[in-house]
Amino acid sequence: MFATAKEVAMREPERTTLGRDVPIRRLITGLWQMADQERDGKTLDLDRAAEALVDYARAGFDTFDMADHYGSAEIVAGMAARAMRDAGETPPTILTKWCPAPGPMDLGVVRRGVETALDRLGLEAVDVMQFHWWRYEMPEYLDAMEGLMRLREEGLIREIGLTNFDAAHLHLLLTHGIEVASNQVCFSMLDRRAAGELSRVARANDVTLLAFGTLGGGFLSNRWRGAPEPEDIADWSRMKYRRFIDAAGGWGPYQRLLDAAGTVAEKHGVSISNVATAWVLSHAAVGATIIGARLGENEHRADNLNAEALRFDDADRVLLAGALAGLDDIPGDCGDEYRKPPFLTASGDLSHHLDALPPVFAAREVRPGRRLADSGSIWEEAAGFARAVRDGNRILVSGTTATAPGGDAVCKGDAAGQATYVFDKIIAAIEALGGTVDDIVRTRVYLRHADDWEAVSAVHARYLGHVRPANTLLGGIDLIGPYDVEIEVEAIHAPARDH
Repeated sequence: MFATAKEVAMREPERTTLGRDVPIRRLITGLWQMADQERDGKTLDLDRAAEALVDYARAGFDTFDMADHYGSAEIVAGMAARAMRDAGETPPTILTKWCPAPGPMDLGVVRRGVETALDRLGLEAVDVMQFHWWRYEMPEYLDAMEGLMRLREEGLIREIGLTNFDAAHLHLLLTHGIEVASNQVCFSMLDRRAAGELSRVARANDVTLLAFGTLGGGFLSNRWRGAPEPEDIADWSRMKYRRFIDAAGGWGPYQRLLDAAGTVAEKHGVSISNVATAWVLSHAAVGATIIGARLGENEHRADNLNAEALRFDDADRVLLAGALAGLDDIPGDCGDEYRKPPFLTASGDLSHHLDALPPVFAAREVRPGRRLADSGSIWEEAAGFARAVRDGNRILVSGTTATAPGGDAVCKGDAAGQATYVFDKIIAAIEALGGTVDDIVRTRVYLRHADDWEAVSAVHARYLGHVRPANTLLGGIDLIGPYDVEIEVEAIHAPARDH
């Protein structure tokens, strides 16, 4: 069924290492388009797809990225890996993703998630299991990550990765003791969010960024230079990145970027896609870019290799920087497009999906006009208080610390990580009572160490900078327990008023 090994007259992509010892190529073959190829009942010849993947691997493109929801990607990648192993060849490196529905994440749930992937792959271990979580307000993701650490010790996975985690929550996981090898995020000339705080956190902690979307679904290519704005888009990848173009300022600024990239490409004898890939690879925190493949259709392996050899000179950097300055910044941090508006995804608005998620905390009415929300902390019952109380339009949130549902402290010794966890918990309490983060009118922040004021204030600004509530900040407080920060909040959720 599979072709025998043969000479391939081309260079191979460069190698790097994830975590302790997982080798990957700096040009990773992404299989997300298999979901599009199998959309609406379309069938894909899995044997031919596996043969195509073997050809990729033998050409040196032997790192494959996939997910549990990319159609038959895990099945096909497993077929290719077993075929190469049976032929006495080094099998490809497999990166897959687990994107569970939020809910309890005990070790049994985590094990079933990993074993499902292994069954589809037909392998005994996966090289990198990458984890996605829909809502940070749901704290069970910490249980899931601790479970993945256990399964890594058992040998079911070699390294733990993340997908679409922002800088604050990557920092939280790392300071909580989770060993993260990589974080896969959208990163391109259109979407430069990862170049900021996320890169700083990643570099400081030896976390490798894996960049997807570097070609903007094909929009960052010669094909679209000077092209008219399309009316209809057929495939999911282009649906998604057309939204990024609009969010970055629209077709005009995008075309000016293509003109600048095209000028650089012509100067070096390469393609615009090469320029786009090389630009992302030039960032120190980026270990690899993920380039999508439509198996059985066109492949651009030889052209993609040009990106690794491309080096920009000062004139190139000035020209590209000028075009990039004409684009609007994509709002928020990495992964926000999956968690809050604007939903820059293929399907657009995800609010129907997020609204269907279960509430984080339970709420109950204790008398007409008054409702309580509890987080499940043992101290709420023991000390006789609620996490939050709503009386009329007013919502009061008790002093909140970084305490996990099981009672353990999160991010011991790190005030910024604790503050991130605390704000997620506070927002969950407010939402349980019908409010939103935008309803917050006052915050009070208590610090054990006054020197933490700047780091915690930065977290406060990230969550509430657009709201600008009244604030009190106190340092040198003898907090109870192993906590460096405690925060209480007041909110007013009033019906919309006509102005």
